Amino acid sequence: MTDGTGALLTGIRRGEQRAGPGPSLRGGTRPLAVLAVVFTLAQLALVRPVLGLGWDEIVYTSQVTSHHPAAFFSAPRSRGVSLLVAPVASWSDSTALLRVYLALLSGLALHLALRSWRGLFPTRVLVTAGAFFASLWITLFYGPQAMPNYWVAVGALTAVGCFLRHRADPSSGGPLWGVAAGAALMAWMRPTDAVWATVPLLVLVLAGRHWRSLLALAGGLLAGAVPWVVEAYTAFGGLRERLAEASRIQGGLGLNIAVDDQLRSLGGRALCRPCAVPMPHPVVTLWWFVLPLLAVLGLIVAVRARRTLRTVVPLACATTVALPYLFMIEYAAPRFLQPAYALLAIPVADALWYLVTAPRGKWRPTARTLVALGLAGHLTVQLTVLVGTVDRNVDSRRDWARMADDLHRLGVRPPCLITGHEAIPIGYYTGCSSGATAGNNENTTAAEILRTADRVPVATLTGPGGTPPGYARSWPAHRIGDLEARIAPAPGSG
Repeated sequence: MTDGTGALLTGIRRGEQRAGPGPSLRGGTRPLAVLAVVFTLAQLALVRPVLGLGWDEIVYTSQVTSHHPAAFFSAPRSRGVSLLVAPVASWSDSTALLRVYLALLSGLALHLALRSWRGLFPTRVLVTAGAFFASLWITLFYGPQAMPNYWVAVGALTAVGCFLRHRADPSSGGPLWGVAAGAALMAWMRPTDAVWATVPLLVLVLAGRHWRSLLALAGGLLAGAVPWVVEAYTAFGGLRERLAEASRIQGGLGLNIAVDDQLRSLGGRALCRPCAVPMPHPVVTLWWFVLPLLAVLGLIVAVRARRTLRTVVPLACATTVALPYLFMIEYAAPRFLQPAYALLAIPVADALWYLVTAPRGKWRPTARTLVALGLAGHLTVQLTVLVGTVDRNVDSRRDWARMADDLHRLGVRPPCLITGHEAIPIGYYTGCSSGATAGNNENTTAAEILRTADRVPVATLTGPGGTPPGYARSWPAHRIGDLEARIAPAPGSG
């Protein structure tokens, strides 16, 4: 006899089989392909391929390029992004080419992720879900960038969709490959996020003893995480040591309420650490509060339609993958919640279609008008924030390029070493190695820097209001923008 959790899952599954996908759920894939093309073109038009590489992008890209020294690779990072960009970055230093490559790849990935949900929801719901996720300024901004979070999002969307398709038709083994591929992609990019995102799936397969699903899910997670685990032993002294170091760099994982920090970051801040900035205008953050309300409405609609599981599972996965970024770290970045947004998009889209189709009589035009106005306002806010974010980042990255030109004129040319304030990005743009004697990117010592200065040009950068390190105080000082650059005497000058 089945009891407890098993009885609940059996009841849900039987109810969903009785109300299984019919012909209306099996629309073509052309609308999804059109959406992916529009998403790709929007990235190229709005984010623009001329946007230079950002700090984190530099760390990931420099690991595989032959044109720049590799930047310090800290414990929380994974090599997935580096391998993703390797087909272009390994032979070309063109940022524009890399942006185009990533935009095309991200559009294709969104298309495949949404296709994994075919048969579970009508095509119109999937197109709306994809359009909602793709129209977020966060998605458009990070789609063509060498960053991991978008790829965790599409991996989660693929894994959950294929998992539910296999539950609906256990005789079909094809979706299990999608489960494994989605889990591997997540773990390849960010192993810890992959675990959080799949906790509800693991609970379901263990409670129901679905061993084939467990094998696909666990196999995908392990396959994606192997490089990270191997590196933990080869470079950090072991898995426990790497996890501890990653926790230290992230400020120590524990009970830390970061909900307000996430709200502050919605105004276009790539990283909010520390997040002592004003809250954006309420119009900018309104969608963030409407999102969970629509998700709950989507769940209510699903329960009434007797297809609860296919809605509650993405909601549960979205919740678990968001938990550490809302309640366990002391800072925020809007990209951290991309996997949650992608998973919430499905029930949110279902709720929106319910709002425009369910009301009868005179209420239907009113509901449709309100939804249309809300979506138009939402899109306006997202594009406004995106344009401002892109402009700020274009300017800041051009500043790094100008500083690199100034350092070249001062004789700091490859091979060389940059230390101090923003050493990683400025070192990359200068073509130099970067070093730090303290902080999260500590990778050298003062004595090693002085020995390096006997061989190659070395510059130490000090930010506004800062003081130069002791080993560089006697070096000649030069003003470069808002920074002070102290350049070691030329090697061999005595």
